[in-house]
Amino acid sequence: MVVFGAFAAHLDGSLVNIGLDVIGRDLRAGLGAVQWVASGYLLALAVSLPLTNWLSRRVGAGRLWLVALAAFTVASVLCAAAPTVELLIGLRVVQGLAGGLLLPAGQTILGRAVGPARLGRVMATTGIVVSLAPALGPVIGGLMLHSLSWRWLFAINLPIGLIGLVLGLRYVPRGEPEPPRRLDWPGLLLISAGLPLIVYGLTEVDGGWPLLLAGAVLLVSFVILALRRKHPLLDLRLYRNRVYAAASLASAATGLLMFGTALLFPLYFQIAYHDGVLETGLRLFTLGGGTAACLPLVGRLIDRYGGGAVSLFGCGCVLVVSLPFAFLGTALNPLAVLVLLVLLGGSLAFAAVPTSTAAYKTVRSDQLPDATTQVNIVMRIGGALGAALFAVTLARGLAGGADAAFRGAFTVMAVAAAVAVASAFWVWSELRRPQQVEV
Repeated sequence: MVVFGAFAAHLDGSLVNIGLDVIGRDLRAGLGAVQWVASGYLLALAVSLPLTNWLSRRVGAGRLWLVALAAFTVASVLCAAAPTVELLIGLRVVQGLAGGLLLPAGQTILGRAVGPARLGRVMATTGIVVSLAPALGPVIGGLMLHSLSWRWLFAINLPIGLIGLVLGLRYVPRGEPEPPRRLDWPGLLLISAGLPLIVYGLTEVDGGWPLLLAGAVLLVSFVILALRRKHPLLDLRLYRNRVYAAASLASAATGLLMFGTALLFPLYFQIAYHDGVLETGLRLFTLGGGTAACLPLVGRLIDRYGGGAVSLFGCGCVLVVSLPFAFLGTALNPLAVLVLLVLLGGSLAFAAVPTSTAAYKTVRSDQLPDATTQVNIVMRIGGALGAALFAVTLARGLAGGADAAFRGAFTVMAVAAAVAVASAFWVWSELRRPQQVEV
């Protein structure tokens, strides 16, 4: 049942991104204003993530998930009725704050329900739905915009949310609230300001460095404070666990690849092949479809061989698949591109899911709220970095032609895949140590 929340949050992002131009024309807003419909949602996601741990302990992970899904659904309906772009942006922030709580709270529920022995298989099965959301988003969004108002891009969350709430109220365990702790307000303020500045600074092609620097200073201050407090907002002492530290770095690297390719390939089809929105969405379905098809096998392999070995294999495959794009650019045959996208989607499934699962398996049950929150944070920061790297490389290279620009961007993708291979190797080597065996 918890997959409904994650599915809605992931579907919403890919749906809305494809309709920004239509929304701007209808609400008479320029691109500079309407882009905050997407950016405000992204930044709100980053802000709410650090609160997940404290709220899960305070009210129980199940109750938090139900409240977050209800808030997300209500905000979606209000977004669909927004009369101005300013109000729409504000409601998207509310929607993002709720959406940011859904995935880590859901992962905490699953981790406590199934235990470490079956965690890989369950996480991978859940990932099928989550990976299908961004794959289906461009297709569904294109069909909606072809025959319906952009408001249906938000209204579609109503039936999804209601189904999730009905099933959740019946089946999701509420969780036992723990003795209340005082909220680490200084830590919350530091990370709530630092994370958005980091994410926004990374996604700005020009002029983002001052924001990035300010965000880095705030996050360093947060780390220093967290290590000194007895009950910090996030327990950064988890990084003393070498497996957890290695898996977190690998999650950031695979997040960079996943979010970066999600930005790169739509532009590849629209610029290199001059595809429309709907045709681009149909092509991109092969990427998400490849991921979804491989995830059941990934789960079984994680539980049998461990997350390190499976992730190392997946990252290596991503590196191999990225090389034809780096060397041939826009000269690739369109049919070959679709085949490579299926292989890339499957490779990303083998690369990404095992790293987060390895991190969750190596911590105690009472540490899961901290672990799920932190891994989701590093994945989103890695994703923002990937989007920024690919966007900057592509934007600077387009002056020399589309082929040169995309070769450069895909070369960055190959380098990122090599970094992911190195980080997955670290996870694998740490798991081979006798004191770090997964149980």
